[in-house]
Amino acid sequence: MKASYHKYILEFKQPSGTSRGVLKTKETWFLIIASNGKQGIGECGILRTLSIDDRPDYEDKLKWVCENIHLGVDKLWKELKEFPSIQFGVEMAFKSLESDTSFLLFPSDFSKHNDCIPINGLIWMGSKQFMYEQILDKLENGFDCIKMKIGAIDFESEIDLLSYIRSNFSSKQIELRVDANGAFDSEEALDKLKKLADFELHSIEQPIRQGQYEDMEVLCKETPLSIALDEELIGVFELNQKKELLQRIKPQYIILKPSLIGGFKGTKEWIDIAESLQIGWWITSALESNIGLNAIAQFTYTLNNKMPQGLGTGGLYTNNFESPLYVHNGTLKYDPKKEWEVNF
Repeated sequence: MKASYHKYILEFKQPSGTSRGVLKTKETWFLIIASNGKQGIGECGILRTLSIDDRPDYEDKLKWVCENIHLGVDKLWKELKEFPSIQFGVEMAFKSLESDTSFLLFPSDFSKHNDCIPINGLIWMGSKQFMYEQILDKLENGFDCIKMKIGAIDFESEIDLLSYIRSNFSSKQIELRVDANGAFDSEEALDKLKKLADFELHSIEQPIRQGQYEDMEVLCKETPLSIALDEELIGVFELNQKKELLQRIKPQYIILKPSLIGGFKGTKEWIDIAESLQIGWWITSALESNIGLNAIAQFTYTLNNKMPQGLGTGGLYTNNFESPLYVHNGTLKYDPKKEWEVNF
């Protein structure tokens, strides 16, 4: 068994705004395992400035994985605790190697084109007009769940956008989620949540910056609007720490990004704890290429969560890989008749 890796730069079709700045490119790394004439491909989808494994020794760790690939997926996963995106790449690559085809990791009705995954339509940050145009586009394309990133433009303009949506579509017609990416100050967060609650939102992701456990605990207790933890989960490695975090803060939901929390196994650990505490959850991709998105989507379908998931469409980049994944009427589908086109 041999392994290799290489870097790949994904290029956005248009600059995409987040509360952490405007993205023009997205770095990712591919891990390739070869054994007995077969090949497995895994994506290590690091997000610079957000991933806990955004470290100077990241590439050194990838080299170490390739030199020690003989250890197998379970031992490597344990050794890679502080590198969740590489954990995921390793899991994906081994799963790919074991499958009949490199990209059919979790055969199901989804991969057979017999079922689909409901997803939310993502509205990127930008000017009020730009966000307005995105909203119209998503509604015209059949989405009944929209996720809007907030915190980049002034709060009143964002309130105006939400008011526009609700003046045209009731909460029964359109489910609205917002993601603050930790943009609110703790002192003002509750007042802002009260204003946002007027628009019958489904939830708000990470209203305040992660690590403010006492403030987040109070917010989740007093909020008129369901709170979903997102960045709060990053860098929490041990099972007992995960349980303590959720028991203390008691959020209404958690959001799981496999590339940021240790792949399939790390995601399942969070889900098991959340369900034991009656905390809801859904899964979100994190700007992976279609290779990583494919693995996340197939895995997500097996978990049988009927809520709209936060899975990207793969259409953000100019140099993504052609895949069987496509979006139709607010759902993610998989056409097994369509061939993958992967050229490294």
